[in-house]
Amino acid sequence: MPGLPSSRRCRPGSSPKVVPRKLGMVRRSQLITTYGVGAMIAIDNESFIVAGLDSWDTRDTTEIFERRLARVLGVRSFRLPPTPDLDRGTDGVRVRRFPEYYSCPKCSALQPFGRFNSPTGHAKCLECEIELVPSRFVLGCDNGHIDDFPYWKWIHRGSDHSGGSCGGSISINTLASSASLRSVVISCSCGVPEVSMEGAFRTTELNKLRIRCEGRRPWLRDAPVEACDQQPRTMQRGSSSTWHPIMRSALSIPPWGEGIHAVIERHRLIGAPDEVIRWVYSNQLRPSEKHDVDLEDLIHEVREIEEQDRLAAEEEVHYATGFDSLRNEEYKSLVRGHRSESRVASQFECERPAADTAPIQELGIDRSMLVKRLREVRVLTSFSRGAIPTDADPAQRHAALTLATHIDWLPAMEVSGEGVFLRLDENRLKSWETIPAIIARSEKIRRNHLELLRGRAAVDRGAETSVPESPVTPRFLLLHTLAHVLINEWSLDGGYPAAALRERLYADENMAGVLIYTATSDSAGSLGGLVAQGEIASLASSLPAAFERATWCSNDPLCMESEASGADSVNLAACHACVLLPETSCETNNSFLDRALLVSTPSGSVPGYLTTRP
Repeated sequence: MPGLPSSRRCRPGSSPKVVPRKLGMVRRSQLITTYGVGAMIAIDNESFIVAGLDSWDTRDTTEIFERRLARVLGVRSFRLPPTPDLDRGTDGVRVRRFPEYYSCPKCSALQPFGRFNSPTGHAKCLECEIELVPSRFVLGCDNGHIDDFPYWKWIHRGSDHSGGSCGGSISINTLASSASLRSVVISCSCGVPEVSMEGAFRTTELNKLRIRCEGRRPWLRDAPVEACDQQPRTMQRGSSSTWHPIMRSALSIPPWGEGIHAVIERHRLIGAPDEVIRWVYSNQLRPSEKHDVDLEDLIHEVREIEEQDRLAAEEEVHYATGFDSLRNEEYKSLVRGHRSESRVASQFECERPAADTAPIQELGIDRSMLVKRLREVRVLTSFSRGAIPTDADPAQRHAALTLATHIDWLPAMEVSGEGVFLRLDENRLKSWETIPAIIARSEKIRRNHLELLRGRAAVDRGAETSVPESPVTPRFLLLHTLAHVLINEWSLDGGYPAAALRERLYADENMAGVLIYTATSDSAGSLGGLVAQGEIASLASSLPAAFERATWCSNDPLCMESEASGADSVNLAACHACVLLPETSCETNNSFLDRALLVSTPSGSVPGYLTTRP
C-alpha cells in the first residue's frame, strides 16, 4: 500500500517533486473488511488513514461483475482494490497521516507531526533523535467523522484563554504508578495546572468543555467540513470502534454467472455497440463459449440487460426492498437446486443428496442441499464509527467513500467455495412459532432491540419520528442460533476453523433456511469437506451431536437463565462458552441468539424446536 506522498529535495528555485513513499502491504481482502476507506492503519511507529476512492489508482484493477447486486447499489460494476507497482507508475491505494498529533517519548513534547521537523521518510524528534509515537486518543462520532483529540481544550479548561493560543507548548507524560488514564498526564508550559486523561471517555466531560464534532473527514482530500449534530466520543486509536465496515453481498445464481450471461460479464459487453460485440464473438470467444452462445442471442441479451438496468435506475429501488429481493431469489435457487449443463464453467452448483432424508426430517430438517460450488461478491459500500451499524441506521451514519456525487464502481472482493443449505420443516416450524411461551421469550429480545432503535432514533432525528421495525421473530432467532450451533460443530468435524465458515440466513414468512459456507478467499476456502457435512449420513450424526452440545454451557445456569446478554442486550441464552462465533462468521455481530429456543429450557417451560412435533 503506497502511503503519504513526500517531497524530495530539489535545486533552489525549482518545485519540489512529490513522489509516493511505499509504506507497507496489506491483502486485498483486508481493504474491504479491515483496512478499508476511512480506517486507521499502524505502520511501524506511524499511523495513517486509508484515503478515499478518488485517490485510488484503478488503471489496472480487475473488474468484478455481479449484476443483481450492482443494480441494487446503483453502480455498473465492482473492482478489486489495486496493487502498487511503482516501477510501472501505479501506486495502488494511498493513505494520509492521521492522527496529526505525535509525541516524543524522551522530551514528552505533544504537537502536530509537522512541528517535529522529522527527516524525510521518518517519524523522529529532530532534537532527541528518537522515534515518535502517534497520539493514542482520537475523537469520533457515529456519523463517521474523526478528529484529533482536543488536548489544548482539555488542559485549558476553566482558564482565561479563549480558544486561541496560550503561547505555551503541550507535553504528555505517563506515570509509573498505574496503567489507568489517571497516569496519563497532560501539561502546558503556560503554567495552567496539569490534567490527567481520566474522564476523557465520558461524553458528559466533553459536553462541559463544549467540545463538539467538527465534521472533519481526513480520509478525503480537501473535503469540506460537514455540519454534524452528533456528540463526539473519545476513542482509542487502535480500538475496533473507530471503524465499522458497511458491506453488502450477493451470491451468483442462475442465470447470472453462466452461459450467455457469463460471456457478457467476462468480456464486458454491456454498453458495447453491435459491431464490437460481433468482433468479440468472432475473435475472443473460446470454442466452448461459441458452442453455447448464439451471436444474435448475445446481442439481444445485452440490450435486454441494458434496458433492465435503465428501468432499475429510474425506479430507485429502496435499499431494504432490493436486498430482500436478492435473498428471496437466492433462497429459491438453493431450494430448487441447479446442475449446469453448459460448457462454460458454472459459478453455482447445488443438488440434493441421493440418500433418503427421513433421518433428518425427524430432527425438523426438511431438506439438505449440497452447494458444491458458489461465488459470493462482497462490497464495501460505506463505514461508520462508534455504535455498530444496523440496517435501521439513517443515511447520515453511512460515511462517504469519495467526494464524488456519483461513482459507477465500488471496491469489492469475491469468494469461491462450497456450502450446505438446510431448510426447516415448514409445518413443524409454524406449529412451534405460535406457542405462547416461544412468542413471549422472543418478545424479550424484540423489546430490547426496539428500545435500542428508539434511543438511536431520538438522538438522530428527534423523539417524534417513527422507529424502524425490528427483524426479531421466533423464526429468525431459531435459524440464527441453529447456524451458530452448526458452525461450531462442523468446525470440529469438517476440518475448517470456525472463522473460515460463514452463515447466510433466509428468514421471513416465506423463507426458513440457513446456508453455511466457506467464507475466506484464501486456501481455507477450498479444502473440501464442508459439502460432505450435508450428506444425510453425516447430518444424522452431526446434528444430534450439535444439539446435545447446545443443551449445556459451562456458564449454566447463569447463561440459560439470563434475561438479557450480549452487546445491547439483544441475546438471551448465548455466550462465548456456547454459541457465539468469530465476528467474521456472523451476519449480525453475534446478536439475536437464544439456544433455549432450539433445545428448550431445563424446566421445559419454553419448548425448543427440537422437542416439538407438528
